[in-house]
Amino acid sequence: MEKLFFSTHAREEMLDITRPLRDAVAAQNWQDGVLVVFCPHTTCGITINEGFDPDVARDMTHFFHERIPQHGNFHHAEGNSDAHIKAGLFGASAHIIVEQGKLLLGTWQAVWLFEGDGPRERQVWLKWLKA
Repeated sequence: MEKLFFSTHAREEMLDITRPLRDAVAAQNWQDGVLVVFCPHTTCGITINEGFDPDVARDMTHFFHERIPQHGNFHHAEGNSDAHIKAGLFGASAHIIVEQGKLLLGTWQAVWLFEGDGPRERQVWLKWLKA
């Protein structure tokens, strides 16, 4: 298993992690298979979505911020229930096909780490499944 480390800079943020994933695949010389990208944090999520226009990531963050407010009628004592809910909607992992050493993503796709309770130091775990 490979671990990548990221620093987030805002309470809610979409961080494009596509380049570090591509670098990890190249460094490990992984050829054909599936890359499992897993976030071991309960207030972070992983998603694949458009990476060309940065407004998409901003719009997604804004959408969740508006509909799931930080100070809603929640009971969790830590005060970050909204981040748990948002992370749950994003999900904790993504599976990406790797062929001939390259991530197979659509033309506009990128892999995103959603931060819901930052800024923090975060990990993303990578597991390689051979074809």
